[in-house]
Amino acid sequence: MSGHSKFANIKHKKEKNDAAKGKIFTIIGREIAVAVKEGGPDPANNFKLAKVIEKAKSNNMPNDTIERGIKRASGELGNVNYEYITYEGYGPNGIAIIVRTLTDNKNRTAGNVRSAFTKGQGSIGTPGCVSFMFDERGQIIIDKEECDMDADELMMVALDAGAEDFNEEEDSFEILTDPEAFDDVKKSLEEAGIPMVSAEVTMIPQNYVALTDETAVKNLQKTLDLLDDDDDVEAVYHNWDE
Repeated sequence: MSGHSKFANIKHKKEKNDAAKGKIFTIIGREIAVAVKEGGPDPANNFKLAKVIEKAKSNNMPNDTIERGIKRASGELGNVNYEYITYEGYGPNGIAIIVRTLTDNKNRTAGNVRSAFTKGQGSIGTPGCVSFMFDERGQIIIDKEECDMDADELMMVALDAGAEDFNEEEDSFEILTDPEAFDDVKKSLEEAGIPMVSAEVTMIPQNYVALTDETAVKNLQKTLDLLDDDDDVEAVYHNWDE
């Protein structure tokens, strides 16, 4: 029961996200537009929209903002077409980076992503150049201080719900699932009253790479910061062992 702990990074990311609600709401608004366009405005009949609404609420997006987004996407203002585009490349010392974007202007987004890599002394690669180094998994992180169950009890709840792996770290538990089983496992944990620090389908590196050179660390952080600040960037995955 061991693995690479993401708890500290997730807490840092959450604190950073809390200070940048504007970007989160922008991305979720676009996801609502895509979901409504694909399946209609009724979440009862549109599973993808229901999932986006759940994500919006978990990020404390006000209900009226969610409803306005759905109405906007359903009406004349919903004619803007957003598309998902994924970029892959390398940071300093060959650090693998995957950038998932949601944009209405792929030329703008491509330019911004390329610039972020270049300013950090990295480079954009071809599709598939680094994604083979990652596995798509459902990942749930639980803070030990917030969980009343011990490791064995929590592990049994997770595995019985369909989880594939369970890792115990110094300050947290990590539950990994097949992407298709993620919703069922998450629901079982919610029904058991288990609080979750993070729950998402993500890209997990098969191996992590440490950076010891101070300049390389600064350059990589520059790339990651520029990507984080870009409203078109929905998610960034990398194999840097922070």
